[in-house]
Amino acid sequence: MKLGMFLMPSHPPERSLYDATEWDLEMIQYADQLGYEEAWIGEHFTSPWEPIPAPDLLIAQALKSTKQIKLAPGAHLLPYHNPVELAHRVAYLDNLSQGRLMLGIGAGGLPSDYDTFGVDGLHGENRRMTAEALEIMLKIWKEKEPFEYKGEYWKANRIEGNEFLRPHIEPYQKPHPQIGVTGLSPGSETLIMAGEKGFIPMSLGNNLDYIASHWKSVEEGAKRSGKTPQRSEWRITRDVFVADTDEEALEGSLYSMMGRQHREYYLPLFKTLRAISVFKHKESVDDNEVTPEYVAKHNWFVGSPETVATKFANIYEKVGGFGTLLVTGYDYSENPEAWKKSMRLLKEEVLPRLASKLSKVEI
Repeated sequence: MKLGMFLMPSHPPERSLYDATEWDLEMIQYADQLGYEEAWIGEHFTSPWEPIPAPDLLIAQALKSTKQIKLAPGAHLLPYHNPVELAHRVAYLDNLSQGRLMLGIGAGGLPSDYDTFGVDGLHGENRRMTAEALEIMLKIWKEKEPFEYKGEYWKANRIEGNEFLRPHIEPYQKPHPQIGVTGLSPGSETLIMAGEKGFIPMSLGNNLDYIASHWKSVEEGAKRSGKTPQRSEWRITRDVFVADTDEEALEGSLYSMMGRQHREYYLPLFKTLRAISVFKHKESVDDNEVTPEYVAKHNWFVGSPETVATKFANIYEKVGGFGTLLVTGYDYSENPEAWKKSMRLLKEEVLPRLASKLSKVEI
């Protein structure tokens, strides 16, 4: 199994944008030093707890201070971008990365972002815009001949040009960087699309039954296009905190920034969105029972290296195998050594234990 990071990025509202970005860069740099494979950086516009609106700007900085880790917007929210401009910007950043860029795409999920951009997300306009934007971006990257595109939301052209003015910006990776899409709910439509198009499937959420169903969605989509999906491409995100003992790990997670983020933001938000079921270990649990203490017990991978390795082995066998674990990043800038110790123990102590625990599941 490979390791990566998934940064929403999450920061408390009192953190300045500059300090928040500095902590994100520090996490990415340390992950690179430890040999983590990749880091995905989210994009949001109206959430003070997820304050970074331009993950590509953060990536451009991180490229200069890292050596091997792959970096990705996770994700650019396509309804909120002109796809012609975004296709060129991604291609430019891919050249700067010299092959270390991946691309996450999404349709957006925050009602406040919908309202800010005037998108009717409640009736699926965001998904239609995403499909159209993706089609345009792929055409710009793949097609060499001039074309004219007139869509419902955007117009785009590949011009003939001349010796002075013509299309010239192409991705460094051909035909484009690897593309990943996230899924949260059971029967995820986005993961069906991932299977159909051969994109990287990425599972969010904590409900293991939901996550186990995600691979079926990928396989369903793959059948539509005759592709053969590989479990080694599947990414799953989890909340992880490792310490020398279970007690120390619980103290460092539930009673620190992980716990605060869930208590003040994540759980209240999902209750407001009527999506709190993604945190439940079984549907019969009452919504009011889903507290930080509940998710720490049932969902988080918190504990000593041995405890966390056992939890990982259980999820690995429950879902039938996957390729990369993405650790959700939190703002421990006020206690950085505790977070860095967790990252190091996960890489150096948990993974070797996990290798000896896993039954042979072919992926």
